[in-house]
Amino acid sequence: MPTPKRYAIVGTGGRADMFFRATSGAFAESQLAALCDINQTRMDHYNGKLTAAGKKAVPTYKAADFDRMVREVKPDAVIVCCRDCDHDTYIVRAMELGCDVVTEKPMTTDEVKCKAILDAIARTGRKCTVTFNARYSPGETKVKELLAGGAIGKVLSVNYEHLLDIRHGADYFRRWHRDKANSGGLMVHKCTHCFDLVNWWADAAPKTIAAYGCTQFYGPRHGEHGLRCKTCRLTKTCKFYLDLSSTAGMRDLYLNAEKEDGYFRDQCVFGEGITTEDSVAVIVHYDNGTILSYSLNAFAPYEGNRIAFNGSEGRLELTETANTSWLVTTPEGAKAPMHKPAGAKIEIFPHHSPAYEVEIPKVEGGHGGADSLIVRDLFGPPKTSDPLGHQADHFDGARSILIGIAANRSMEWGRPVTIDELVRLPAKVRR
Repeated sequence: MPTPKRYAIVGTGGRADMFFRATSGAFAESQLAALCDINQTRMDHYNGKLTAAGKKAVPTYKAADFDRMVREVKPDAVIVCCRDCDHDTYIVRAMELGCDVVTEKPMTTDEVKCKAILDAIARTGRKCTVTFNARYSPGETKVKELLAGGAIGKVLSVNYEHLLDIRHGADYFRRWHRDKANSGGLMVHKCTHCFDLVNWWADAAPKTIAAYGCTQFYGPRHGEHGLRCKTCRLTKTCKFYLDLSSTAGMRDLYLNAEKEDGYFRDQCVFGEGITTEDSVAVIVHYDNGTILSYSLNAFAPYEGNRIAFNGSEGRLELTETANTSWLVTTPEGAKAPMHKPAGAKIEIFPHHSPAYEVEIPKVEGGHGGADSLIVRDLFGPPKTSDPLGHQADHFDGARSILIGIAANRSMEWGRPVTIDELVRLPAKVRR
């Protein structure tokens, strides 16, 4: 058995859990070596999971001691899942110190930081892998297979409607994501998944982007609300109230950690300080002629995607609905489920033959099974092949975020924006 690859995790919020589980015993090929964060309470939460399972706690380091951590622990790779706006700091420094990097999406938040990462990769020769778990979702993988196999000929245009329900969507306006300076807005933080998928499906590189967006639902336009849910006078009546004491994870990672860094996980979605748009429309022109029409709504009554590919030989439609069941009050005062059944469907409409439906495989795990598949690829036995190109490199990471960054600049500047005027990337290598 070869020596396990050693990993240090930077950023120990909720999303770190997937990487923590993968490197702390799920795979013999990977070993958790250290944790790094600005907040000791959050690191202690994860070490508590190790000791509760009869395992040894790993060393913890404050963010200011990142260099010392790398020197002392000597990780082979650093996993970056802190705030998006800080990704570049740890990606670049980890590579300069001789480590490869696995980073949560988005790779970073603006064009200056994107270029700094690309320059560091070229300078150091280190590897940067971006974790686009959406590529691994069964429906998305099946679409890639069908398009690559020529099911509708050449893809000429894509219509992509992305809906976040009022539970999921609202959560971005409670957290640090609400400030575009931290997250790049939903165009970068959230939509990087969607843009990467279209880049991957169409095997194309984006050229020109035009966008319009606004904040119509969240923000200070619903009467008087408090700074945060915990101290708000409307806790008993607000439909968006979040109780941080409701689960052990919320208590340990956020409520009990507030004393160290002052971060409130339950900021009011109708409060001041929101600079992230909740409704955006984007047009993307690709180097192979494909045109993408994309829309995001972060306050929909149900969650899912409606995606249509128009090809030279027909049309493919992917419809996905997440499980959005929760209790609401009926006019009679009873509690009933607000429900749209979860599921996914692929339909193909050829130009000159009958339409048909394509079966989507079932996979267990988070994000429709995507999480279990991506962690196996990243931390399990080495893959002998990757025919569909599931694993994303730094150029994939750059192309996806640069669509979102260009959309932000288009909204700011009031005109279409080309990728080349932000960061010059090499020509797309067709798979």
